[in-house]
Amino acid sequence: MGTLIVLAPVSGTVVATADVDDPVFSAGLVGPGTAVEPDADAGGEVVAPIAGRIVKMHPHAFVVQHDDGRAVLVHLGIDTVQLGGEGFELHAAEGDVVAPGDAVVTWDPAAVRDGGRSAVCPVVALEASPGDVVAVLEPGTRVGRGAELLTWS
Repeated sequence: MGTLIVLAPVSGTVVATADVDDPVFSAGLVGPGTAVEPDADAGGEVVAPIAGRIVKMHPHAFVVQHDDGRAVLVHLGIDTVQLGGEGFELHAAEGDVVAPGDAVVTWDPAAVRDGGRSAVCPVVALEASPGDVVAVLEPGTRVGRGAELLTWS
């Protein structure tokens, strides 16, 4: 397996996974990665971080599995499952094949924040070894949707 480039699913500011206000993500329990605090205006369109098949699709989260078996989780906000899909518009479904940068979901991160929840978006290399995943950008750095975020070797 070669190096897999994982793209930023949203535009915003890079946040260290350890700083995500959720014990599952901050402790890396589902895998290593990073997170993006989405921009209020430009952070609403969410794109596929890698090429592959959508193997899990919820309004607030989705998993794309690459042909080589590696899978990336994108989670839109913290505790957003409580919204029951309200405020999320899906552009893809489980089983769909996506290319990096394809639109998957549209949401309103500002509305999530206004509702008292965090809009931070963890991007996780599922079941990866921490040493195999490298964040390309330091926390606090701005990242554009579709820009390189992680490498997974």
